[in-house]
Amino acid sequence: MTDRVVVEADGGSRGNPGPAGYGAVVKDAETGEVLAERHEYLGVVTNNVAEYSGLVAGLAAAADLGASTVDVRMDSKLVVEQMSGRWKIKHAALQSLAADAGEIAARFERVRYTWIPRAQNSHADRLANVAMDGGTGRAATGSAAAAKTGETTVTTAASGTAAAGTTAVAGTAAGSGGATVAGAAAASPVTAVDRVSPARWTGARGTPTKLFLLRHGQTEMSVDRRYSGRGDVPLTEHGQAQAAAAAKRLAGLPGLVGEDGAAPPIVASPLTRTMQTAHAVADAVGGRVETHPGLIETDFGEWEGLTFAEAAERDPAAHGGWLSDSSSAPPGGESFDAVYERVATVLHDLVEQYAGRTVVVVSHVTPIKTLLRMGLDAGPALLFRLHLDLASLSIVEFYPDGNASVRLVNDISHLS
Repeated sequence: MTDRVVVEADGGSRGNPGPAGYGAVVKDAETGEVLAERHEYLGVVTNNVAEYSGLVAGLAAAADLGASTVDVRMDSKLVVEQMSGRWKIKHAALQSLAADAGEIAARFERVRYTWIPRAQNSHADRLANVAMDGGTGRAATGSAAAAKTGETTVTTAASGTAAAGTTAVAGTAAGSGGATVAGAAAASPVTAVDRVSPARWTGARGTPTKLFLLRHGQTEMSVDRRYSGRGDVPLTEHGQAQAAAAAKRLAGLPGLVGEDGAAPPIVASPLTRTMQTAHAVADAVGGRVETHPGLIETDFGEWEGLTFAEAAERDPAAHGGWLSDSSSAPPGGESFDAVYERVATVLHDLVEQYAGRTVVVVSHVTPIKTLLRMGLDAGPALLFRLHLDLASLSIVEFYPDGNASVRLVNDISHLS
């Protein structure tokens, strides 16, 4: 019997969701001797499910060894914060796995959860890759940690907002090739960004599906800074000029039009303001506009047409809860968690239909922020900390091995 053990666990998904597996190792806390190893292929699930599965397996192995004190070490900030009780668990699949982990943890006298850097979790990471390689029948494509979609360096707030998965993105995004992640427009041109391949230093493999994310131009609602979700409003005259400027910018970018002269796919939200913007792009680069209902803006419910101050005055409790909890929704509206789920479907559809190609996506502020959040593998607080101007351009690439690279955020140099 070993009283004190260390559990190191990890999981990865090549595609998120995609072929996934977990790895867990139990070590003697005093000597570092390996006491048990666990790994298993899980089929097609998400990174978070794989990570939680690794935790459950590691705790179960520690219980089998008769441990009384367990120090869990993982490079998943999400799992560590949620199991420590500092972040809410909002997704049903994770709630079930967390409950399983909690049930096993209750058998021990003490369990401590600690976040560790990726490099310190290499043993569990290797086991997770063994599981994925065995399940998919292909050679290893990098670490399980690298297979997590769009890893980036983040700092996590210790305040009350951490319950909502607070994440502050600092400096430049990992794999961005130097593209600034900030509220202001990126200073360097896209052509310079495109010369640097993130695969050189992130380990990403395969040809990425590159998404040029374009927010629609100005509307009367945006002039007054009113909540504008499902209301179908057209562009103003200035908004049409913004759309034309963005379209001209896109037309001049290298690589947007294929070497065979083929125009890129243009996929847009079905609302008028996005369709007008998308058609301006089509006029400039060729091609035709397709629509995807999942790219529509958040349903703001009864706050549609109100300003921020008006909504806060009308429903102070609901408005405050909505700003701090991504599972909260406006009265009669849609939560940011719900937006995330449908945008995840959009991403799956785009990557499946246009694998390895460049796609122009014309949408609204929340869906675009959500796609960037997926690229950064960040928490929902990114929605409140990232600014996107009207007619701004952002770029994110999604690799077939599960990696992602945010190349540009909120570029409005074409509007100056």
